[in-house]
Amino acid sequence: MESMINTLNGIIWSPALIYLCLAAGLFFSILTRFMQVRHFKEMISLLFARNESPEGISSFQALVVALSGRVGMGNIAGVAAAIGFGGPGAVFWMWVVAFLGASTAYVESTLGQIYKINDNGQYRGGPAFYFEKFFGGGIGKAYGILVAISFVISCGLFLPGVQANGVVKAITGITGEGELVATSFGDIGMNTLIVTLVVVVLLGLIIFGGIKRIARVAEFIVPFMALGYILMAVLIILFNFEKIPGVISMIFNDAFTAQAGLGAAIGWGVKRGVYSNEAGQGTGPHHAAAAEVQHPAQQGIVQAFSVYVDTLFVCSATAFMILMTGMYNIQGTLPDGQFLVQNVDAATTISGPAFTQMAVSSVFGGFGNTFVAVAVFFFSFTTIMAYYYIAEVNIAYLTRSAKSNIALFLIKLVLMLAVAYGAVNSAGYIWNMGDVGVGLTAWLNIVGILVIFFMAKPTLLALKDYEAQKKAGVTNYTFDPVKLGIRNATFWEDKLKNKKD
Repeated sequence: MESMINTLNGIIWSPALIYLCLAAGLFFSILTRFMQVRHFKEMISLLFARNESPEGISSFQALVVALSGRVGMGNIAGVAAAIGFGGPGAVFWMWVVAFLGASTAYVESTLGQIYKINDNGQYRGGPAFYFEKFFGGGIGKAYGILVAISFVISCGLFLPGVQANGVVKAITGITGEGELVATSFGDIGMNTLIVTLVVVVLLGLIIFGGIKRIARVAEFIVPFMALGYILMAVLIILFNFEKIPGVISMIFNDAFTAQAGLGAAIGWGVKRGVYSNEAGQGTGPHHAAAAEVQHPAQQGIVQAFSVYVDTLFVCSATAFMILMTGMYNIQGTLPDGQFLVQNVDAATTISGPAFTQMAVSSVFGGFGNTFVAVAVFFFSFTTIMAYYYIAEVNIAYLTRSAKSNIALFLIKLVLMLAVAYGAVNSAGYIWNMGDVGVGLTAWLNIVGILVIFFMAKPTLLALKDYEAQKKAGVTNYTFDPVKLGIRNATFWEDKLKNKKD
């Protein structure tokens, strides 16, 4: 299994996908006239619009649910891995993919809103829905089914294990593995089993409550979690203020003459950037579609901001803590497994939260380990919740004719088993599984939304329509897809018709 996953990872994350992510972001940025810059103020104001309804959640709730998916192990262990394998220059490429990816997030999330449906009193949408509705007929339905299956596999099986593994590694890094217990997966520490059990039980209590409960939990945890983590980073930066120019210089210089090679810096920066902020991956549109908004472009703009929060704020916080304190190694291809840079113990796991824990501990002592472990727990736990919701939406898409409650029950159990499996396996193997999941959905989604853009540009039409209404001083926005030449946006057609009646 491990050999197969590694092979798939090498194929899926070829240079073609890395440059496709960058090119798509640049393309959408140019076509939308860099909406991620022009509408920055609008992003902030839309966050606090109280537009929740019985069928949908508010824009802010949709943002924090999306952030709960974006802000996870990628922000702590992923950044450490990017530096450890790609050098400090990888951080620059994470910034690039975030800036450009904000426009991709706008496009895919607006598509999620345009083509969403009301499924028995609950808004649902995402790539499977918008591909079927846009392309229509046999091709659209076939592609929608393929995409839905890929999301069920990715978010239900491959990705949850990465988050669970990080939680276990962070906590047992403090408590120790505990007494070894013989299991079917080999000898596993008792503390590892206890942490795994706690995560699985808490997850079950929440995901059986549906999107409303997930949104309420995320709304409470995510803002405090992210702000607390960034505050810790700010304190460490202030304590090492004199090192800021050197760290920034190191990031920019290494981005093009990387110690680990230019290809490694770009590859690891983009891979971990996409893994962390999920722009183009197709996960964000599921949460965006669940929001109650007056105009589809509004939630697209809000979701673009979530990419900034994830990478430019939280990932940057991790990167600066690690680089300022010098708590990292850079793995190279030198003879005898030597490091290109070795500042800490060679046995330190790169694909994990260890660098971050060591960075915080170097300033705050033993409290640092505990703080990062708590941050990892909440970051990862809320991400697993978001993954479950995505899997649920795609199961609902695949079984909508049968309305199968059994299928929804089974995906809950499968995801909980995937969490347990990921928690007790080696970090490198589980990260590779996660990369396969991310790459699989990114390929299908980015290619699909590019085709949609070339054929009809519905998201660009929606943006221009929203900007025109805003310029006219409208306070209650409307969206008329027929007038704009957008076909099969049945939810908005019905909403407009009911409003007129």
